[in-house]
Amino acid sequence: MVGSKWKKVKLALGFNLCVYAPTTSTLQDDDVDQQYPPPLPPSQIFSDAALLPSPSVSPANFSLNGSPRPLSQGFRLSKSFSRSSKKTCSICLGTMKRGDGNAIFTAECSHSFHFHCIVSNVKHGNQICPVCRAKWKEIPLQSSGLDPPPGRARINPIDWAQNNALMTVVHQLPPPPRPNPSRHAKPLFPASEPVIFNDDESLDHQYDNPEKTEKSSSNKTAAASSDDSQRTITIKTYPEVPAVPRFKAFDDFTVLVHLNAPVAISGHNPIRNQAHLSNVSQTPRAPVDLVTVLDISGSMAGTKLALLKRAMGFVIQNLGPNDRLAVIAFSSTARRLFPLRRMSDAGRQQALQAVNSLVANGGTNIAEGLRKGGKVMEDRKEKNPVASIILLSDGQDTYTTVSGTGGSQHQPNYQLLLPLSIHGNDGSGFKIPVHAFGFGMDHDASSMHSISEISGGTFSFIETESVIQDAFAQCIGGLLSVVVKDLQVVVESVHPRVRLISLKSGSYSNRVVSDGRTGYIGVGDLYAEEERGFLVLVNVPAELSANETPLLKVKCVYNDPVAKETVTLESEEVGINRPEIGGQEVVCIEVDRQRNRVQAAEAMVQARTAAEKGELSRAVSILENCRKALSESVSGRSNDRLCVALDAELKEMQERMASRHVYEASGRAYILSGLSSHSWQRATARGDSTDGSSLVQSYQTPSMVEMLGRSQATLLGSPSAQRLIQPLWSFGSQPKPR
Repeated sequence: MVGSKWKKVKLALGFNLCVYAPTTSTLQDDDVDQQYPPPLPPSQIFSDAALLPSPSVSPANFSLNGSPRPLSQGFRLSKSFSRSSKKTCSICLGTMKRGDGNAIFTAECSHSFHFHCIVSNVKHGNQICPVCRAKWKEIPLQSSGLDPPPGRARINPIDWAQNNALMTVVHQLPPPPRPNPSRHAKPLFPASEPVIFNDDESLDHQYDNPEKTEKSSSNKTAAASSDDSQRTITIKTYPEVPAVPRFKAFDDFTVLVHLNAPVAISGHNPIRNQAHLSNVSQTPRAPVDLVTVLDISGSMAGTKLALLKRAMGFVIQNLGPNDRLAVIAFSSTARRLFPLRRMSDAGRQQALQAVNSLVANGGTNIAEGLRKGGKVMEDRKEKNPVASIILLSDGQDTYTTVSGTGGSQHQPNYQLLLPLSIHGNDGSGFKIPVHAFGFGMDHDASSMHSISEISGGTFSFIETESVIQDAFAQCIGGLLSVVVKDLQVVVESVHPRVRLISLKSGSYSNRVVSDGRTGYIGVGDLYAEEERGFLVLVNVPAELSANETPLLKVKCVYNDPVAKETVTLESEEVGINRPEIGGQEVVCIEVDRQRNRVQAAEAMVQARTAAEKGELSRAVSILENCRKALSESVSGRSNDRLCVALDAELKEMQERMASRHVYEASGRAYILSGLSSHSWQRATARGDSTDGSSLVQSYQTPSMVEMLGRSQATLLGSPSAQRLIQPLWSFGSQPKPR
C-alpha cells in the first residue's frame, strides 16, 4: 500500500506539478450573472496552474496519509495530472476528451493540445513544442478565408504553401456530426458587454459608501505625541545638526520630516496565530476594489500563462468577502471577464473559473486594456475605500502610437496609454494607481514604468517567471493593509525670517507657496507601518542674541478608512540651538540616511539617461561615484542597513550595464523598478527575488512579509498553507457573535 502511494508521489514529482485548486462551493442562481456560463461541477473544474517547474519540491513536501485533501483546504496534486499529462492541454489547462466538441492536435513529439490553442501559438511564429521544446516539422494551420467549425484541423508541413489546393478541398468537406452537440466549448468572453459598467455587485451594507460617510464623519484632532499614536500617524522631525553658530547664516539647511503609518488594527500577529483562523478572520481593514488587467497575447502561451493563472488564483483566494475583483484580459483587444464582484465563495469560484478559461493569442494592446480597466472603476455604482489596478504584460503595445509631437518627437508620450479616469489630469491628483508588472525580458519597461509613475503606482520587474505569484503577493499584502487615505503633509515656517527653499519628496507631488512660508506634499495612501521621509531645505538666518532658532512645524491631514474619520495631526516645533561659537557637530544619521536615498535615486536617473544614449561606461561611472559618496557618508561608515542595501543595488545595476545587450535585456527594467521603489519609498519586485532577506527590499511592511509567507508556503506545498489560505476579512465582514 505504502509503495503504491510513494509511486504516485514520484510520478507527480517527475512532472514537477504544482496545482492550485479553487475552493468548492455551491452557487445560487442569483449569484451568477446570466450572461456568463454557469460554474462547472467539481469533477470538471481544473486548477489554475499546471506543469509548473518547482525546483524546491521534495518528497518531504507531500503527505502520504492516503486521503486526498479537500479543495477548500488549499492545494493538492490533481489526480488527472498524476495519471497522464495528455489529458490536459498545456496551453489553456483545459481538459481534453474525445467527443467534447474540441479538436485535438497531437504533435510528432507525442504531446497533445487543443487545436485552437496550438494554432494561436503557430500564428506568432512558434514552431516548437511548448512542453518539450522539440522543433516541429509539421505544424497546424487554419485558413483565414474559411471558418471551419470546431473539430476540423489542418496539418501542414512547414514548407507547404498555405493556399494548397488539396488542403482547400479538405476544408470544404462537410464536417462529421458531433457525438454530443450539447457539450460545446464555452466562449472565453461573454457575447456582449454593457455600454456602462455599472453592474458592480453591491457592497455589504455594514460598510457604507466612503463618499457618503466622508461628509458626516467626525473631525478628529490629536497631537502627534498622544497616547492614541498607535492608531494615528507618528510625526518626527530631525534637523541635520542640533546647533549652528549664532552669527552664521545658511541657505540650504536640511530638516527631515519622518512619518510612520499606524499599525493594523488587529492586536495580534497573524503568523503566530495561524492555527487559530478565527483570530485571523477577525482582522478589520478597509475593503478593496481591485481590477487586474492581464496580458494574454500569444507570447504568454505555455508556462507564462500557467504561472499567471496560479498567481491570480492566489490573489482570488486571499481577497475577503467585502473585497471586489474584476478581471480584464487583453491581447489585440480587451474584454471584461466578469463584473466587479465580491469575493464571496460564489464570487471566488466564478473568478477562478474565468481565469482558468484564458487562452493566449493575438497582439498586445495595453492601452485598450487600461481603458477598459479604468472604465470599470469609473462606472461602478458603489466604491470601496481602497481602489487599485494591477497591470501585467510581457510585451510592447503595438496598437497605440506614443510618439511625441512638435519639438518632443523623440520623447514618447506614455500618457496616451492611460485614460483620464486613471491619471487624473484634471488637477484632482491621482485617481486610480496602476501597479505595473513587467514580465520577462521582452516587455517595454519604459512604458510600464511611465504608466505606474503617471498614475501613482509602482513598477515591478519580474525577471524570473516563477516569482510572479510572490510579486503579486507582495503587492496585495500592501493593498489589503491601507490605514491612511488621502494624506496631505503641510510644512509651515514658524520663524519670520525662515523660508522654505525646496521639498525633496521623490515622486510625490509638492509645492511651495510664493512667499516661502508654507509647503505641501501630497502623499495619498499609506499601508500599515509604512514609513516616509521628506527632506525640507530652508534658510537659517543669523541671530544677534537668541539662543535658539525655531524653524518648522508639520501638520498631517488624512482620512482613516476604517474609522471613517478625518484626522488632523500637528507636530511639535523643530528648532536648533545657536551658540556663540560652534563646535564640531555630527550630522544626524536619520537625515543622512534619507540624503543617501535621494542621492542614489538621482544617480539612477542620470545613469539611465546616459545608458539610453549608449554611454554605458559613463553610466557605470555615475553609479560608481555615488557608491563612493555613500561609503564616505555618516550612515555609510556606520554600516546603516539602508546604505548597505543601496550600495548592493547600485553594484547590481553596474553589472547589468556590462554591455548593450545586457542593458536592453534586464538592466533598464532593473533600474526603473529600483527607481520606482526609492522615489515612492515603497517595496517593488525587481530582478528575480522578492525575498525579505534580499538587501534591496528596504520598504517591505509586515503585511507584505506575511502575504509573501503565505505565497511561499503554498508554493512549497507546506502543510501550513492549508491554514494560511484563509483570507483576512475586511472591516464590516467579520463573523457575527452567536
